[in-house]
Amino acid sequence: MRENQTYDKALSYAVRIVNLYKYLVDEKKEYVMSKQLLRSGTSIGANISETISTESSADFVHKLSIAQKEANEAIYWLALLEKTGYLSGIQHGSMSSDCTEIRKYWFPAY
Repeated sequence: MRENQTYDKALSYAVRIVNLYKYLVDEKKEYVMSKQLLRSGTSIGANISETISTESSADFVHKLSIAQKEANEAIYWLALLEKTGYLSGIQHGSMSSDCTEIRKYWFPAY
């Protein structure tokens, strides 16, 4: 059950990341940081998806570790995009909050 909830949230988050990327490219004409955000933000769900059929517990932990690192990176790019004026505080807060929620499923310390 927990895997499915996390997967669903990560997939929804990836859709939001893709839409934010399109906004940043089309409206703000920002191409570099937004591409990094697209890669890290969509990779979270891809790695969580891979945990569903891992062959060992070590592989499971490894995939979750990668997902956590990608989430950390996505939060970094969101903060940088806000500090450079490409995202509003509301946009940054909403996207970061959703990312943190996904991390809390597997890493409650966040």
